[in-house]
Amino acid sequence: MQDDRLKIYELMKEKTGRPLSIEELHAALGVHEEDKEGFSAQIREMLGDGLIIKTRSGRYGLASKMHLVVGELSCHPDGFGFVCPREGEGDDVFVNSRRLSGAMHGDTVVARVESERRGKREGGVIRILKRAHKTIVGRFALEKGFGVVIPSSERLLDRFVIPPEDSKDARHGMIVSAQIVKWPEKNSLGIGRITDVIGAPDDADVEAEVILRKYGLPSRFPADVMEEIRDCPASVAEAEASGRVDLRGKTTFTIDGETAKDFDDAVSIDALPNGYRLRVSIADVSHYVSEGTKLDAEAYARSTSVYFPDRCVPMLPEALSNGICSLNPREDRLTLTAEMEFDDAGRPTGKRLYESVIRSCERLTYTKVKSLLSGEDPELSERHKDILSDLRLMEALAALLCARRQEAGSIDFDLPEPQIIIDIEGKVEDIVRSERNVAHRLIEEFMLAANRAVAEEFSGTKLPFLYRVHDEPDAESVEEFAEFAAGLDLTFKPGGGPKAFQRMLASVAGAPEERLINHVLLRSMRQAVYSDVNIGHFGLAFDDYAHFTSPIRRYPDLVVHRLVRLLINGRYGRQEQDRHAAQLASVASHTSGRERKAMEAEREVVDLKKAQFMRDKTGEVFEGFISGVTSFGLFVELKDYFVEGLIHISALGDDYYIYDEKRHCLVGEHTKKRFRLGDAATVRIAKVDIERRRIDLELEGTAPRQRPAGKGGGRRDRGKARPQPKKTEVKADAGKKPGGKARRGRRRKRSGTPK
Repeated sequence: MQDDRLKIYELMKEKTGRPLSIEELHAALGVHEEDKEGFSAQIREMLGDGLIIKTRSGRYGLASKMHLVVGELSCHPDGFGFVCPREGEGDDVFVNSRRLSGAMHGDTVVARVESERRGKREGGVIRILKRAHKTIVGRFALEKGFGVVIPSSERLLDRFVIPPEDSKDARHGMIVSAQIVKWPEKNSLGIGRITDVIGAPDDADVEAEVILRKYGLPSRFPADVMEEIRDCPASVAEAEASGRVDLRGKTTFTIDGETAKDFDDAVSIDALPNGYRLRVSIADVSHYVSEGTKLDAEAYARSTSVYFPDRCVPMLPEALSNGICSLNPREDRLTLTAEMEFDDAGRPTGKRLYESVIRSCERLTYTKVKSLLSGEDPELSERHKDILSDLRLMEALAALLCARRQEAGSIDFDLPEPQIIIDIEGKVEDIVRSERNVAHRLIEEFMLAANRAVAEEFSGTKLPFLYRVHDEPDAESVEEFAEFAAGLDLTFKPGGGPKAFQRMLASVAGAPEERLINHVLLRSMRQAVYSDVNIGHFGLAFDDYAHFTSPIRRYPDLVVHRLVRLLINGRYGRQEQDRHAAQLASVASHTSGRERKAMEAEREVVDLKKAQFMRDKTGEVFEGFISGVTSFGLFVELKDYFVEGLIHISALGDDYYIYDEKRHCLVGEHTKKRFRLGDAATVRIAKVDIERRRIDLELEGTAPRQRPAGKGGGRRDRGKARPQPKKTEVKADAGKKPGGKARRGRRRKRSGTPK
């Protein structure tokens, strides 16, 4: 927040008891005549961001002092929504379908709180501050003589009328993209103009394109960006290497997945008399992507690369991501290096950050490193004998770092994840359990160490910086988990910090309830975000943490690189400090939001691929276990394929079932039969809906009752979506991108501590 905005906000928050006119604000803050135009611009910005509200009488005040809530509207397919305020500004506000006032999912709105029932706030939308969508993607349909677009996203509740002259000759049933000409209002539909006919709904590539557009993920770079990088160098000139620490004589290599093409981190190690010297060298993307350029603006807009099973939507064009910024073997590359020293117990004894130039001697894969360390392939060991001793040193150091991290209380969820194998024609060939071996853990520990070292360098200086933070779980979630654990005869004592969670996971390791506890505990965690305020990282048990190791695919890492270069070159003076202090909060908010969008898109594409894979398996029977329990049914994960489907509550034909939220189970009203998270289940594939990415299941041997009208029953709690696991980051947040196996299969980001 800029200084003037902060002064205005603090004035309204602490020193006034009522909304103020613009003249009263001028007087209170001593705004001179020549500064009034700039001051008004600041007021308009704050109105747009929802920091302040303008009343009907033209005065300005804080929403929280007027029983108003500013936040993002999250809509549910059943028609209602919740206004989610900023962190620390109270609970969500429930809005029924009649009170949405034309607001759409994702819009920033002002809601008036009108009642409170059992501690839950309810109200209605009174103003729309910012529209989240300028275009929609959906199915074109002819209804009663006129055309409409039915959005593909179930959370976009309104259909859009398409005038005949704006239909681009789209046929009934085709998937289209439409520009919004007029947004929906309280009692009228929105109006759109078709800009692109994408294709038939049953085309697999069309479905993936729909998801890309739905989440605003551009598949192509703008022409002006491509023109700007037209002369991007293919190699490092010797003049560029001048003045950098020359590491080209050091044994340095990359370790990534089999299908990875962009290598942004390389490692090297030395044995010291009483310990180790580890160098983590990261591609110096900031050397090639300058602030203020079109390339930088596009990278900021994207904020992250997005990984699908069959493709990648990169943050940077290929000339950089796979070219000059990729640490390709036997080619000179510019890097930033975090050099860290550890004693023989893994305790850090020193660190240094510097600009460097490296030449990777080898591009290794996780599978190769695992084989080399196990000695299972003598021929491979002979071929790489020059680096084998370095790998063994790294293995020893990684084990020490892991032990120290766990001793401090770092939480490590280790839930299996699917790896989708795509054949040469782009079809799903198989869905298997992704492998995580010693090589993954080795790299994860080194990336964590480098990220932590960089954050520590800044936290001690109090300079403006972009941290990766993870707040502790809220007390209510922890208490609910403790009650759930008690129902399993397990003891969990809240208040013990991350170590309490770690002890719980250790107590069930190898036990039948291990997977169940991992799932429920993971869902009690908050999501990690970027922030200019350092509150530490609860899940990792780190006081200081940042993202430094993946600037090719994450914009926050690029920002951190720029700050590191300012620091090590002695250029982080007062002017730069003021500039970054004003910008970093906005960067943190934007990039955190884009990260969430990318995760949602990745999850939806994976669900699409799973549905496509299961389409021809209708009627087949599979073993599985209950992976989610909601008021409207049971989610069951199949053991063979890591695919999840829903048994709707109406398909449980032997009784009426009541949802016990605290114990995560459904209980039969008369039979007292209980379905609980983690229970085994034998299911039959009843239906596969590609468009909704949904697999409907039935318990083998049961006859479903007639399903009631509506998508989840009529009650408000029935409509709640199944809680999604919050992505975790001992592994994903270590900085490595997804790896993969042969045949274009790509491994998704792993789980660890909450992301």
